[in-house]
Amino acid sequence: MTRANTIEHGNAEVNGVRLHYARLGDGPLMLFLHGFPEFWRGWKEPLEYFGARGWCAVAPDQRGYNLSDRPAAVEQYRTRLLIEDIRELAQRFTRERFVLVGHDWGGAVAWGFAMAHPELLSRLVIVNSPHPYIFWRELAGNRAQQEASAYMLLLRDAKAERVLSQDGYGKLWQLAFGWGSPRFGDEDKAAYLEAWAQPGALTGSLNWYRASPLYPPSAADPGASRLALEAKDFMVKVPTLVIWGEADEALLPGCLDGLEACVPDLRVVRVPGASHWIVHEYPDRVCAEIERFVGASFNKG
Repeated sequence: MTRANTIEHGNAEVNGVRLHYARLGDGPLMLFLHGFPEFWRGWKEPLEYFGARGWCAVAPDQRGYNLSDRPAAVEQYRTRLLIEDIRELAQRFTRERFVLVGHDWGGAVAWGFAMAHPELLSRLVIVNSPHPYIFWRELAGNRAQQEASAYMLLLRDAKAERVLSQDGYGKLWQLAFGWGSPRFGDEDKAAYLEAWAQPGALTGSLNWYRASPLYPPSAADPGASRLALEAKDFMVKVPTLVIWGEADEALLPGCLDGLEACVPDLRVVRVPGASHWIVHEYPDRVCAEIERFVGASFNKG
């Protein structure tokens, strides 16, 4: 049993790697997946909110990040491995259907998980993370999204570690959080800087970009436009809530256009004025929307 108001930490050996996780509460599982360049702490307020309301709220450091294992090879960050990490981790906490919540790259894993293992999920919640087919379409054919995603080319480059670690990771902080206005205090910032400074963590997090086939075209590389994808191969058959900060400068509103064709059971909540970092800017709103959506799932649990 965990104490109702205290986040506890543990480690799980899954899929050949050790994943560190934070946990609060007991009950049905709600699993939170962070994106770049965050770690479990990006979900601190939702963990506290749902852990105190009868959920087993769990947020891992995904592979490559913070206190989890940080493989050096790019191929260790293929989507199938990231999905299997989460499948095996979830089994440590439940054999029942669970709620999966993902933001940014965590959302990418969550989308993939829902397509691969719909039988394991009761609900899927996505926060500012594009569905893979829709993102491919936008990267391949929408000039505005290509320009908004141009930063991905730097993150895939061999010089990324050197550039982003300059000025005590000031370059990374500016690249990521300079786009929005998340509510970070001194303690939060110190925790992020400590996580980024873990040996191999910066390379691990960047390898998510390097391993992905979805990136914008450049003069030397056609990027996502070299692929030929079909929507029918990316269907999500899980009840899904998408929460979207409409002021996201990296992921434009076009990432929502036509989403219902791939996700038949879909609810979209658009939040004007919220950025990519809506979880930090409006945590109460995010938690309330999730709670409203998963309430029926909790009652069944």
